[in-house]
Amino acid sequence: MAKKKKAATKKKTTPARKKRGAAVSKERDKATNRAIELLADSVARDGLKGREPSVDIPLRTVTNMKWNKRKRILEMGDSTQTRSLFNVGQAKKFMQTLLLAKGSRELIKAEKTLSLRGMYYMTLHTIEGTNEKTFNDQGESDTVLEDLEVSLGGLREELHVFAKKRGTMVGNITVEDNGDEIDCRRMGTGGYAIPSICEPSVIQFKKCDADFVLHVEKDTVWSRFNEDRFWETHNCILTEGSGQPPRGVRRLLHRLNKELGLPIYCLLDCDPWGHYIYSVIKQGSINLAFESQRMAIPDAKYIGIRAEDYERCNLSPDVRIALNERDITRAKQISEYPWFKDKRPWQKEIKRLLSNGFKMEVESLITKDISYVTETYVPDRLREKDFLD
Repeated sequence: MAKKKKAATKKKTTPARKKRGAAVSKERDKATNRAIELLADSVARDGLKGREPSVDIPLRTVTNMKWNKRKRILEMGDSTQTRSLFNVGQAKKFMQTLLLAKGSRELIKAEKTLSLRGMYYMTLHTIEGTNEKTFNDQGESDTVLEDLEVSLGGLREELHVFAKKRGTMVGNITVEDNGDEIDCRRMGTGGYAIPSICEPSVIQFKKCDADFVLHVEKDTVWSRFNEDRFWETHNCILTEGSGQPPRGVRRLLHRLNKELGLPIYCLLDCDPWGHYIYSVIKQGSINLAFESQRMAIPDAKYIGIRAEDYERCNLSPDVRIALNERDITRAKQISEYPWFKDKRPWQKEIKRLLSNGFKMEVESLITKDISYVTETYVPDRLREKDFLD
């Protein structure tokens, strides 16, 4: 009797894993690590030579900010503050700076990242022999981390630290996020959550058919545009930053503009805070002027909404929100920003806002029609190229 042949068994194969990108390029990691080592060497050298150890921290203040008219961005000046070990008022911050530098070096070595909250806990402990904690709260840790960024000449991302995700994108673009391909045309109602770290080593742009980017202030407005498929009808990318856009959103917008040549249009509230959001997107922020080269978008345009829209769109008196003293003070401050001061359209806009005595949210356009903002207001502005610059 012939023996039965064993059935051939197909060997299971495990799908090859996609190559994951590093949070930061190896070259930048090497440079950041070297900067941390130089900082530590300087402190150790001072101590060994009997000198008071200290570090110089660039000042992140209005007085140390300068407007580069040629580049049309904010830049940090040369003023610094010395943080010394034996100065009672500075000793704690000196210690905190070195603790965070040590923590960042460990992250770089491990090729891992931590959230701002995680970094706070990584460096949190009670100093031996005392009841003194290294940090009282995360806010204290975050501030010193920003000091460390500017003193090392690096960015938070280069220290392998990220913030909470805040911001969403949808539209005619495909991106690769840490090895995963994401089609932003197929993101449903929720959209693609823009990560905190948007460096080229993490996010790469693939197929992009979009003609421009429309950035809106809040997720509620973004949802209206997404539900109405505005990005499909008008061949664009839609983003939102949940108010003041975080670094990840600003960095992504900057890259979309610089690398893909996409115009950036902003739809924000008609109030001093909406004007400030536009200012930060366009010129950079005063507090983080050292990042402007990689964040600011000098060619960004402001679509609205504007003070004239109350009459122009025949809006109901119900949409008016009275300006308070804080609003008025802020509006006057913004009008004196050098990048707005010499622009007649912006002076006219802020003057009209103050003259009206009230502010308006983008959602006020819903009183005209549920989809008035997506079907009439923005399309009209785009067609007529009616922007503030």
